[in-house]
Amino acid sequence: MSTIARRGVHYLHKLNAANVPADLIEKGQNRVIDASLTLIRERAKLKGELVRALGGAKASSSLLGVPLGHNSSFLQGPAFAPPRIREAIWCGSTNSATEEGKELKDPRVLTDVGDAPVQEIRDCGVDDDRLMNVISESVKLVMEEDPLRPLVLGGDHSISYPVVRAVSEKLGGPVDILHLDAHPDIYHAFEGNKYSHASSFARIMEGGHARRLLQVGIRSITSEGREQGKRFGVEQFEMRTFLRDRNFLENLKLGEGVKGVYVSIDVDCLDPAFAPGVSHIEPGGLSFRDVMNILHNLQADVVAADVVEFNPQRDTVDGMTAMVAAKLVRELTAKISR
Repeated sequence: MSTIARRGVHYLHKLNAANVPADLIEKGQNRVIDASLTLIRERAKLKGELVRALGGAKASSSLLGVPLGHNSSFLQGPAFAPPRIREAIWCGSTNSATEEGKELKDPRVLTDVGDAPVQEIRDCGVDDDRLMNVISESVKLVMEEDPLRPLVLGGDHSISYPVVRAVSEKLGGPVDILHLDAHPDIYHAFEGNKYSHASSFARIMEGGHARRLLQVGIRSITSEGREQGKRFGVEQFEMRTFLRDRNFLENLKLGEGVKGVYVSIDVDCLDPAFAPGVSHIEPGGLSFRDVMNILHNLQADVVAADVVEFNPQRDTVDGMTAMVAAKLVRELTAKISR
């Protein structure tokens, strides 16, 4: 647990020890949550109004940061990722156009509604059940401002559950998911934590939020991971067979008969030679161009996406992984916005 997180928990324990009434604590927590959601709501309204006034956009990517790291099983550094990714997106060392020619400085292509104040909420003693609800509500507030579509900056991979849940509930049905990762993240409850970053896709599948789940780049999987995959009908594509599967994966067509497609990219899907700044270093992964080929050729109505598990505390070579994460976000923007 981080120093800030411990401070928040200790503060709550002191209040309890001082016999502060539980309803008083809850009222205070509710005020913080309401204020947090109001901030996201008003930012989303402003950006939505701007995009609608400019006209011509059927879908527009909108960044939402979720700086959550405490559900990591190893390191909590991903909580610090969203500002580093934003900094890299607008770094002057590269231009603001995507490879497919979309201009990121155009609000019809990309806007930003800021971060959900995860640590401030946790510092008030709010538990993970309520925190996950706040994340879901934040995503829904973005989606209410048509044509904004959420592009979420993690954070650890536990955020994908409340985000996908919100997308599915808001659209009124399940989505297809393309999940790029070294790990399947489908344990029932890793180390007893149902919200672990290693259990997010178990929660998604149990909730019926996905019709089809394709997991690509897998190279660290246990027997439970394979059993859970079979239980939920997951299509798992391991790196040991990538050469055989490449043609299929680079010509995916998803989303027919469902409400859309969600793309979740764990930065550790990449070989650490391309992205060393991750908590769980797994050699033998995808090249960056492998990922680009999969994304660029994907035929789908991408309704939302996330980029997760970048850990700035392990980044090297002058922020190389930050630039990699930013490039993933930029290219996802091109896939969402139209």
